Amino acid sequence: MPDYKQLVDQLLDTVKLTEISENIFEGKSYDYVGKRIFGGQVLAQAIMAAAQTLDEDKPCHSLHGYFLRGGSIGQPVIYQVRRLRDGRSLSAREVTAVQMKQDNDGNMIEQVVFSMIASFSPMEGGLDYQEEMPAYPPPEDLESEQSLKEHHVGSVPEPLRERFMRPRHVEIKPVKPRDPVYPEPMIPRQANWLRIRELGEQPVAIQQALLAFSSDYYLVGTGLMPHGISFMTKGLQAASIDHSMHFHRPFDINEWLLYDMWSDTTSHSKGLNHGQFWQNGNLVATVQQEGLMRLRG
Repeated sequence: MPDYKQLVDQLLDTVKLTEISENIFEGKSYDYVGKRIFGGQVLAQAIMAAAQTLDEDKPCHSLHGYFLRGGSIGQPVIYQVRRLRDGRSLSAREVTAVQMKQDNDGNMIEQVVFSMIASFSPMEGGLDYQEEMPAYPPPEDLESEQSLKEHHVGSVPEPLRERFMRPRHVEIKPVKPRDPVYPEPMIPRQANWLRIRELGEQPVAIQQALLAFSSDYYLVGTGLMPHGISFMTKGLQAASIDHSMHFHRPFDINEWLLYDMWSDTTSHSKGLNHGQFWQNGNLVATVQQEGLMRLRG
């Protein structure tokens, strides 16, 4: 089992892209959740690809992306960046993530797995307002996700136990843990504390990319909560459809962030989920994601 430093090194390798030619980059694929590429990986790499085409170092302030196909971890992802606009403050980029696939005739064809538009601008002074940070128990009083798994591993089917117990690259402490095998129907609201310790000082682009990576954990599952089902429920088909994110204020992902999540509606096999990241009383980012949640049989 890898130690935490190895996991962090893999994360940093994930967001380190290779420039193939002008505006085209390659990112490595890793097994984060299984044979299909983790949505958070594509989000993080797409942010990095867009950021590397900026003439000035500007942080991302918003992004809107669609997961179009399930990518394979068996090959890298190619990111094609289109420079839409470079103004005095705002810069816009369109990023298309593709992988190669063999068709029925044996020809290699390009398939789009993800598409995103992101906007970048310098942080500047101005009107400032936010609501108060939600009150939850601090992370020091909570049990880690990895420790909580020990309580439920006996109920997990034998073929899934090894993967179930794999440590995450992001340290997570759920505020109100939920039984992943036999969940009870609950109001669709949950919160986690999370961080990536031992990351060290990193540029803003990497910090934002890794927060986007982390934002894809737990969010789509929020819509499952009122139905008393989880990702282990037999017959469930679940996936992220789209993902939007707004970055409001500076943060440090080495330190604990509160990720507050809720869902206000599920219908037509889809759930709409919302999230807010808080640190030291500051609202630092907002997330919204629609997820597929089809129950077969």
